[in-house]
Amino acid sequence: MIDAYEDPGTPDRRGGWRYLGWLVLRQPWRSAAGALLGSVWMVLLAATPLLMAKAVDEGLAKDDMGALALWTGLLVVVGSFNAWLSILRHRTMTRVRMDANFRTVKVVVGHAVRLGAALPRQVSAGEVVTIGVGDVQQIASALTVIGPGVGAIVAYLAVSALLLTVSVRLTVIVLLGMPLIALLVGPLMRRLQGTEAEYRERQGVLTARIGDLASGLRVLNGLGGKGLVADAFRRDSTRLREQGYRVGAVTSWMQALGLGLPTLYLAVVTWLAARMAVQGTITVGELVSVYGYVAVLVRPVSYFVDWGYQLGRGVVAARRVVSLLRLEPEPDEGTREAPAEPSVLYDPESGVRVTPGRLTALVGATPTDTAAVVDRLGRYGPTEALWGEVRLTDIPLPQVRARILVADHEADLFAGNLREVVAPFRGAGNCATSRNELAPADGHGEALSKALHTAAADDIVQALQHGLNTPLDAQARNLSGGQRQRIRLVRALLADPEILLAVEPTSALDAHTESLVATRLHHTRKGRTTVVTTTSPLLLTHADTVHYLVDGKVTATGTHQQLLEDTPGYRALVARDSEEVVG
Repeated sequence: MIDAYEDPGTPDRRGGWRYLGWLVLRQPWRSAAGALLGSVWMVLLAATPLLMAKAVDEGLAKDDMGALALWTGLLVVVGSFNAWLSILRHRTMTRVRMDANFRTVKVVVGHAVRLGAALPRQVSAGEVVTIGVGDVQQIASALTVIGPGVGAIVAYLAVSALLLTVSVRLTVIVLLGMPLIALLVGPLMRRLQGTEAEYRERQGVLTARIGDLASGLRVLNGLGGKGLVADAFRRDSTRLREQGYRVGAVTSWMQALGLGLPTLYLAVVTWLAARMAVQGTITVGELVSVYGYVAVLVRPVSYFVDWGYQLGRGVVAARRVVSLLRLEPEPDEGTREAPAEPSVLYDPESGVRVTPGRLTALVGATPTDTAAVVDRLGRYGPTEALWGEVRLTDIPLPQVRARILVADHEADLFAGNLREVVAPFRGAGNCATSRNELAPADGHGEALSKALHTAAADDIVQALQHGLNTPLDAQARNLSGGQRQRIRLVRALLADPEILLAVEPTSALDAHTESLVATRLHHTRKGRTTVVTTTSPLLLTHADTVHYLVDGKVTATGTHQQLLEDTPGYRALVARDSEEVVG
C-alpha cells in the first residue's frame, strides 16, 4: 500500500477510464495477484459440483464406498483450500482499494496545493469536498473488478467448458446469457453514468452553499436575509433529492437484474437438465453437476452486473477527479532572479512603496482596497508590482513565496494539536532567510516561545488543558476569534519571512492585547520588512511609515502623528477620539 510520503506518480488525465487504468498499473503485482486469486477461487467453486458428480456416479451409483470416501475427501480438501484462498483474495483486494483511495487523495491534495491561490477561483470548495469525500470512495470501489470481476469471467468460461462435457445444448444456452446481460445492462449503465454525474455536480453546488451559509450566517441574520437564503437552499436540496431518486431508480433496476438473471438461469438450465436426465441423455450424477454448475454461475453473473454498476459510478467519479487535475495554476514564466539584497516593493497601481527593514502600515476606508494592495505585493493575483528593479511576475514564483509571506487574518487553520497548527515542521518555516530553528519535539524552543510572546499568545497556551498538545478543531473553532487571530500571527512569525505582509493582524483583539502585540511586533521585526493593513491607532503609532489610501490610491504618506495633523480624512478614519489624540 502507498506510503504516506511516497510519490503517488503522475496521473493519467486523459479521461475517467484512463485514470482507473493508471491506478491499476501503479500496483501491477498486487492487481495481478488479486486477479489470479479471484480466478482460482471462482474456478474451484465450479470444481465442487464436478467432485459431487463423481461421488454420486462412482460412489453411490456403483455402491463403492472407497470411491465415495475418496471423492468426498477431495471435496473437503478443495473446500478448505478455497476458503483460505478467499481470505487471501479479500485481503489483497482490500489493499488494492486502499492504495487507490490513498493515491487519489494524495494526487488531489497535491494538485490543490500546486494550484494554490488559483484553486478557489477555478473550483468551488463544495466541489473539492465532494470529490474528497464521495468520489474517492467510488473510485476505490470500482477497482473491485480486478479480483472478483476477472475471476467471474474465468469461472464463466470454466463452467462453460465443464458443461460442454455434459451437453452442447446446455453450454450454448449458458454462453448466450452474456450477450443478453449486455443488452439489458448496457443502456442502464449509460443512464446511470449520466444521472450519477448530474447528481454529483448538484451535490457539489449544495455543499458549497452550505459552507457559504455557515460562514455568513451572522451577517445574513443582521441583514435579514436568512429566510431568502434558506428558501434557496431548500429548493436546491429538493432538486438534489429528486436527482437522487433518479439515481436510485436506475440502481435498483441494475441490482434487481443482478439477482433476477441468475435465478432465471438456474430455472431454465435446471429444467432442461432434468428433462434430459428423465430421457436418459445424461446421468443422475451429471444432473447433480449441472445443477451445481448453474448454482455456481449465480455468483459470476451477479458479479457481472455489479461490475457494471461499480464501474459506471467509478468512471463518473474518476472523470470528476480528472476534471480537477486538468485545472492549471496561474502561469509562472519568471526567469529573472529575485534581488539578492533587501529591496523596495512598489505597487504602481496604488502608489504604495514599501521600504525594506521598516514597519509600513496601509490605511484605507475600505478594507478590500488595502487587501488588494497586499495581494498584488504578494503576487496572489494580476500585478505590475516591482521588487527592486524587477517585476514580481518576472521572478519564479517559488522564490517569491520563499521570501514574501502574506498572512491573512482569516487564513485556514487545520485540525490538530496546537503545536502542529503553528509549527507543522521542525524548521522555523518555509523561507530561505529563516534564521531560527524550532526546538525539538517538545515545542519549547526559542523561536516558538518568541513567536508566542510577540503575538501575546502565551496566555492561550497556559489556559489550554494540555498546552501545546491541546487538540484544535478545524479552523480552531474551539477558540475565540481573538485567540484564532493570534494563533495565525504566531504561525506567520515562526515562518520568519524576509517580507511579512499581514492583513488586519489585530482586528479581533481587545485594546490591551492589541497594544502588547503592536509593541512586540515592532521590536521583534526590527530591521525586517513588515507591512500591515489596519486602522488601529495602537498599531499605527508604532509604524515607521503610513500610507493613507482613498479609492485604492495613496493620497498621503507620513508617520501616524503627521497624518493626524495634516490629513483630515485620515484623522476622521483612525482617531477614536480625535480631539484627545491631536491635543
